[in-house]
Amino acid sequence: MLRPRLALHTWTLDSTPLAEVLRVIARTGWDAVELRRLDFRRAMDAGARPEEVLDLVRRSSVPVACVGVELGWMFAENGERKRLLDVFAESCRWAEALGCSTVMSPVDRGHGDVARAVDSVREVGDIAAKHGRRLALEFNSQAEQINTLEACLDIVTRAGHPGCGLLLDTYHMRRSGTDLRAILALAPSDIAYVQFSDVPAQGLVPGMALDRLPPGAGTVDFRAIWTALAAKGYTGYVSYEAPNPAAWARPADEVAREALSASRAIESA
Repeated sequence: MLRPRLALHTWTLDSTPLAEVLRVIARTGWDAVELRRLDFRRAMDAGARPEEVLDLVRRSSVPVACVGVELGWMFAENGERKRLLDVFAESCRWAEALGCSTVMSPVDRGHGDVARAVDSVREVGDIAAKHGRRLALEFNSQAEQINTLEACLDIVTRAGHPGCGLLLDTYHMRRSGTDLRAILALAPSDIAYVQFSDVPAQGLVPGMALDRLPPGAGTVDFRAIWTALAAKGYTGYVSYEAPNPAAWARPADEVAREALSASRAIESA
C-alpha cells in the first residue's frame, strides 16, 4: 500500500496568508506545500516581487511539491495565448528556483477544439521540459468539456509529450464516476501528480466544488486508490486540496492537524 508524502495545498487554507500557511505546515507536520499561481499574484498585488515570495518559501524550509500555472492556455489564441505561455514559463522558472519538479494546470473551462488542445499540450510540454519540469494536467469534473479522466487522457496520449502527464484528483474522479479500473489501466508514466480530498455523501451542486472534506468524511475509498497508485509505482507527493468555506472560517492549525490525522489514518485503515 502507498505510504505517501503528504503536501498541503494552499487553497485548503485560502483565508490564511502564505507566510502563516508555511508556519502551519511546519508546526503540524505536513511534508510539503503546494503553491498556486494565485499565491504569487496576491503577494505581487500587495507590492512584493516574485523573488521575495521565493525567498519566503525557501526560508521556511518547507519543501515544495508542486507549483500551479494559470489555466486557459489550451484553447487561447493570439495575444492571450502568448501571455499565458509566458506566464507558464514564469511558473516553471519559479518551480525550478524552488527545487520542485512538477507544475500543474487544470484543463480549460468551456468548449474548444481538441486538436488545438493537443497542440497546446505539446507546446507547454516543451516549455516545461526546457526548465527541467513536468506538467501535471488535471481534468475538472465540473468543466463543460474535459470533465473525465478519459477525455484528459486522450489529449495527453495524443500529445505524446514526456513533459506532460496526468494529475489524478480523488475529488474529481469521484464526482465524474471514474472507476478504479481506470487508474489500474494507466501506464505508470501517465501519472504525474496526485491531489486528494473527500466528496460529501449528499448536497452536491452541479458546477460547485468548494465542498471538499478530509478523508473519511465522505464517499471516496482512499485505501483502494492508494493501493492502486502503489501498484503503479507512484512515489510522488499527494496533495490535500480541500477548499471549503467552512474550513476557511476555522483556525488554520486545527484544519491542518485534522486533515493530516485523517490522511495518515488511510495508511492504517
